[in-house]
Amino acid sequence: MHRLFVAIRPPEDVRDVLVDAMDDSPALRWVGDEQLHLTLRFIGEVDRPLANDITAALGAIRAPKFELRVRGVGKFERRNGGALWAAVEPREPVVALAAKVERALQQAGLDAEHRAFAPHITLARWNRGSGEAVESFVRRNSTLASDPFEIDSFILYESHLSRHGAHYEEVANYALT
Repeated sequence: MHRLFVAIRPPEDVRDVLVDAMDDSPALRWVGDEQLHLTLRFIGEVDRPLANDITAALGAIRAPKFELRVRGVGKFERRNGGALWAAVEPREPVVALAAKVERALQQAGLDAEHRAFAPHITLARWNRGSGEAVESFVRRNSTLASDPFEIDSFILYESHLSRHGAHYEEVANYALT
């Protein structure tokens, strides 16, 4: 089985901006540089034939290059914790690309994604009881921003889970025109 997702990888200078914003709070589990990405669609566990169909379907996507920038931070809260993330703008080209990815994946045989798409780059996760560290980070980084950067491709990744966390392996890279 292959645990797959489709994402955009920010360039190194943007990842540097994101890593520089991270602090040493023990209440937050920071994402490493190698894991910084903007998920277009989480696929999950699939067998080899479906993984091959997914790879082919994504290769048929035609979409224009576009520019993004990091602009601000936010948080997703759950009962037992949550995630800190960096926002990107403009949202429209990312939403349009994610919609094309979704259509291609459904044509390859996947069920529709029912969660609303919210473009973001996850920076950290936390467990219940980390409220002050979370609020402090959001206050300090409310104006976090990067220069514009070009998005000229998207990537199909395979996620390998271990006791040390997830390791992402690039399966295929798809150029935008």
